Amino acid sequence: MSVEAHNMTVRIGDAELLSDVSFHAAPGTVTGLIGPNGAGKSTLLASLSGDIPVASGVLQIDGVEPRHAKPKAMARKRAVMLQDVSVTFSFLVRDVVAMGRSPWEGTSSPEEDNAIIDAALEATGVSHLAGREVVTLSGGERARVAMSRVLAQTTPVVFFDEPTAAMDVKHQERALGLIRQAARSGSTVVVVLHDLNAAANYCDQVTCLNRGRVAASGPIDQVFTSETLSAVYEYPLEVRRHGESIHVSPTRTDTNALGSHTRNLLFPDRT
Repeated sequence: MSVEAHNMTVRIGDAELLSDVSFHAAPGTVTGLIGPNGAGKSTLLASLSGDIPVASGVLQIDGVEPRHAKPKAMARKRAVMLQDVSVTFSFLVRDVVAMGRSPWEGTSSPEEDNAIIDAALEATGVSHLAGREVVTLSGGERARVAMSRVLAQTTPVVFFDEPTAAMDVKHQERALGLIRQAARSGSTVVVVLHDLNAAANYCDQVTCLNRGRVAASGPIDQVFTSETLSAVYEYPLEVRRHGESIHVSPTRTDTNALGSHTRNLLFPDRT
């Protein structure tokens, strides 16, 4: 199932958050959404998943416009991991993951559902937390539970919004590996990432947003250039290639980010 948007504009109130955006994500690929703060990445993800209405343009998941589909039908097509993974009720971890199976109620057996839930818990390394209340978990643990719920939904299209933001390095790598694995199994995966190095090495293609518009889009090798990223982020960035890996870093340490007057007010000389 592919995800397609053509000349899509999104408005909330008087604010135009996305302007004339076109986007494509194909089955079997990981498509990253990158860009500076406020560029529109989370808005685009929410629009593509059908959670935010589109003011104009065309949006389709597997040829179907989300606004014309029944909620349960869309829940069987796409799963969404939001940036905010907070839970205010005292659900058990296993119960939260089991919620991912609710769209398939009546179409699968309890044995099949339980096997999928167990596999999702094991994949993200939270099986040992299955009997804990979610409100007792750390932020990183909650993020892994949220990913488990999304995996348990077993949809052909999966959206992730900053899935690794709260995780330690070990679980970041594990989560990104699961995202790659989902794509390699044939799913269409779209993921918002702030970590440019993670995007460079785990995504097949990227769409780079800036001020609600597409600044660049295509395979990693085309988009990840020093010139393109430095222009979009308005900061000097260097892209280095070592074999098949790509590394992005600042070209210098910006020790003069503050003017002298501001610097003296905030950081007076105490020597």
